[in-house]
Order: sequence, then C-alpha cells, then structure tokens
Amino acid sequence: MFRVIKALNHNGVLAIDNDTQKQYILLGKGIGFGKKVNERMEAPENAHIYLLQQETDRGSTKEIINNIEPEILEVASSIIMEAEKKFNKVDENILCPLADHIAFAIKRIKNNEHISNPLTADIRALFSEEYKVACKGKDIIKEVLGIEINEDEIGYIALHIHSSLGDEKISQAMETAMLVRDCITSIEQNIGKTIDIESLSYNRLMSHIKYMAARTLKGETIKLDMNDYIKERFQKSFEIARDICRKLGSELNKEIKEVEIGYLAMHIERVFSDELKE
Repeated sequence: MFRVIKALNHNGVLAIDNDTQKQYILLGKGIGFGKKVNERMEAPENAHIYLLQQETDRGSTKEIINNIEPEILEVASSIIMEAEKKFNKVDENILCPLADHIAFAIKRIKNNEHISNPLTADIRALFSEEYKVACKGKDIIKEVLGIEINEDEIGYIALHIHSSLGDEKISQAMETAMLVRDCITSIEQNIGKTIDIESLSYNRLMSHIKYMAARTLKGETIKLDMNDYIKERFQKSFEIARDICRKLGSELNKEIKEVEIGYLAMHIERVFSDELKE
C-alpha cells in the first residue's frame, strides 16, 4: 500500500510505501488521475515503480523531480523499458539521472545550444547494443516531446543505459571510450592512415582493447601465450601492440600482462590486412 505525496500528472505520482517508508515514483497511464495528497492506493498492474534514491551526481532527486516536466520522466521510463526488453534487467535507478539529462538536452536544443560529444562514434562502436536502445529513445523523445535529438545526445543516452547494466559509472564509461580512442589514434599514426570506423576490423579492435583494459583492472588475464608465434610472423604489429600496452598500462596505473601483446597484435594485423586490400 502506498500513500500519495504528490500527483505529478495524470500518469504519475510520487508516493511513500507504508511498510518501508521509502519513497517511489509510480508511472503508468491514468495512475495519477484524481489522486489527492495522503490518499492511500495500491499500485495498479500497469504501474512502473521506481525507488526514489536520495542523491544523484546532480543533487537531490527531489529537486530534480520538482524541476522536470512529468512527461520527461515518462519518456525516461519508456527508454528504460526498451533497455529491459534488450538486456532483461537494468538498474532502474537511472530514471532520474536519465530524465535530468533529457531535460537538459531539450533545454539546450530550444536555446539553439549544442554540446558536442567527440566520442560519439567510439561509443557507438564500444557499446553498440546500448546505442541501438538509445536510438529507440530518440524516436520516443520525438514522438512524445516533439524534439529531435542528434547523434551526440544519443551517445550520452547510450552511456546512461550502459551504466544501468553494471557498476560502471557514466564517467568511467567515458574514460574507457577515451582510452580506447587514444589507443586507436596511436595505431593510426603507426600505419599512417585513418582506420575505417565502419569496418569489422575496427570494431573488433575497439572491443578487444576495451576488454583488455577491463581484464587488467580486474587482475584477470588470458591463459594461452601466443607471443612467440605472433612476434615471429607479424613483427611490426607486435611492436605496435607492445607500445600500446605500455601506454594503456600507464594510463590505467596497472601493468598489462605480456600475454596480452600477442592478441592485440593479431587485431592490429587484421587492420593492416584490410588496408592492403583497399
């Protein structure tokens, strides 16, 4: 049983659970219609229930809710539901931070302001499934709010979705994307050409670097050592990979295991092979 604190609009209420005394946002068609403060209510079957956390990176969730149009909360909820369809389970605590971001993006768009996201292409490659969900979010925002967001904003929404799938914060996901981008740039400088971001070898290379960084941070490693074989066959790729591993290890403040060099070199060699085919 819930007690209504505030009706947000016809489709949402802010309420408190009578048993736990925790506050929740209940969203769903008609949920808030005619609701009065202190009124008791059961959560309808169509309700999407979100625990109201006390703080976010942008401050109190209560302040966020008071400054956000309820329709934007509904949009954020719809995006979360799309993410749940794709990934089965997500951390629904992203509701307020995601709604806050969407509200801020809409305000910028209406003011003809634009904040670019230099890592959009990298986010699309690194977090491709999250990006696909964020693209559906773009359609939801357009349909409900009549606002067209660009690819940079889609990238930011993808990061919110990614953060809901594990313990990695948005800032950490951005840092990962930046580190991978730096590694790709170093490889491009070595081969003297920009790698086609749409190519399969590019996406494999990015994914490998991402997971290599994750393994290093967790203290995990690959079991099979292929360094001698790879070094003999693909010496230049091996040298580039060794340099990349040193730089990445320095950035992560962790030692990247020697065994990782050969596997990274294989992906770099694929890039060389693709370039020669052109």
